Amino acid sequence: MVQTTCPQCSASFEVTKDDLALYDKVSPVINGEKYQIPPPSICPDCRQQRRLAYRNERNFYQRTCDKTGSICVSVYSPDKPCTVYDQTVWWSDDWDQLATGREYDFSKSFFEQHYELSKVAPRPCILNMSSENAKFTNHSAYNKNCYMCINTGYCEDCYYLSNFSPEDKDCMDCMAIQNCELCYYCIDTKKSHSSSYLHWCIDCTDCHFCEDCHSCQNCFGCWNLRHKKYCIFNKQYSPEKYKEEIEKIKPHDWSSTVDFLNDFQDKVKKEAVFKYASIENYDNATGDYIYGSKNIKKSYNIIECEDLSYCYDCGDIKFCIDTIEPYHGELQHESHGCNLGYALNACSKCYECNNLLYSQYCWYCKDCFGCFGIRNKQYCILNKQYSKNEYYELVPKIIEKMIADKDWGEFFPIRLSLFAYNETAAQQYYPLTKDEIENKGWNWIEENNDIPEVEKTIPANQLPDSIEDIPDDILNWAIKCDITNRPFRIVPQELDFYRRMKLPIPHLHPDERHKQRMKLRNPRKLWKRKCDKCEKDIQTSYDPERPESVLCEECYLKEVY
Repeated sequence: MVQTTCPQCSASFEVTKDDLALYDKVSPVINGEKYQIPPPSICPDCRQQRRLAYRNERNFYQRTCDKTGSICVSVYSPDKPCTVYDQTVWWSDDWDQLATGREYDFSKSFFEQHYELSKVAPRPCILNMSSENAKFTNHSAYNKNCYMCINTGYCEDCYYLSNFSPEDKDCMDCMAIQNCELCYYCIDTKKSHSSSYLHWCIDCTDCHFCEDCHSCQNCFGCWNLRHKKYCIFNKQYSPEKYKEEIEKIKPHDWSSTVDFLNDFQDKVKKEAVFKYASIENYDNATGDYIYGSKNIKKSYNIIECEDLSYCYDCGDIKFCIDTIEPYHGELQHESHGCNLGYALNACSKCYECNNLLYSQYCWYCKDCFGCFGIRNKQYCILNKQYSKNEYYELVPKIIEKMIADKDWGEFFPIRLSLFAYNETAAQQYYPLTKDEIENKGWNWIEENNDIPEVEKTIPANQLPDSIEDIPDDILNWAIKCDITNRPFRIVPQELDFYRRMKLPIPHLHPDERHKQRMKLRNPRKLWKRKCDKCEKDIQTSYDPERPESVLCEECYLKEVY
């Protein structure tokens, strides 16, 4: 094991023999020769921050399609110096994908040349491929009738979902849920139905304000329960008495709901027990929010994966290191948003590709280097077509130049991202002030809080308390967020959902609701601490200064079963 110091943040980090073995495994083989990925130059957090700086998830703009002149919804603001096509245009054959191709210039760095290519090669305005009626979804695919969903797939009639939420139906304001239906404000929850305000729950039905409950029905304000029905604050009731009590205590307006949730969370912190990490059905895993996986090291939000290190938001992948948001794939290194990808190194937003190096926005490609925005291509370098022999002759020379420049094995630098740092997911996990961002030479964008064209504007705290008293006219209002004062609107499907679920109209802007949910998840960081019952050493996402009772797995299982 080698212990070193990150030159970017000064944090100490280790590179183990297992890490080096995984870097060796993902090192690309070009024409029979392996080109070794070197040990990382910066720490895992800084590597993750660098990838996230190329990911604008939640900021949408109106922008003109650079080919047709039509207005489209885009994650690129109009001032960004790049070529943006409406999605339908980008996916058409009505333009030459290789028109921007150029010769590799050995007098310049690779990153400089790729950046120039990225400004002129057309890119899709947003990423919501193969979706129906899902215009305002991003980093998502195969959705139907969805709105403002981020990192979702195979969902239907969902709104404001985020953080890897696949195969859900009729859900709203949830984060990291899977196979759920009719759920509201649920986090890290699976296979649940007709429920609200759940955290780390599995297979629950008609449960509300619950923490770490599995296979429960008709439970309210409960924690650490297994296979229970008709419980309130962990106390058993008859079905008739349960219904009677729920009518007394269930909050119906927004302010009382917020107060109840805060009180419940305080109660849970004092009375519940917490497993050292939210890990289920695993073998040899460190990190948090890991399910059905094995051989996982310091990774987060992982579902059914194998042999990963320093990976985030992953599903059904194996033999990967330093990746974020791949779904179905193998042998990826320093990748971002690359689904169904095999043998990808330093690629971003490349889908169903094999053997790609340093490429972005590519679909159905293989054996390409440094390409941007191409589909169904092979043996291309900087969007220029080569023969197989020419490709295998030129790529090793480019790699040798990158090695000499100390660029080989590194992801694209943050300074070359066309997104402003504060509009990317990097700001969510590694928040910086405007001065800090600009002092690093990165970009900053001012927040736009323009009030949309509506019949009237109303502060959220002046909305009627009961959903039954909300008029249809609310669809024509701008509501001012209680916390940020940012205006937001309610869409028709959203109003129908609140009425059907008998939920109050939220008083917070969707972005603020997302931030509030993010606060309910533990940070992507591990601390050393003792089990609060047996004092065994554990690695946990709970800071030792926090008040919760955190247990090792053995003690936790004895408590909940």
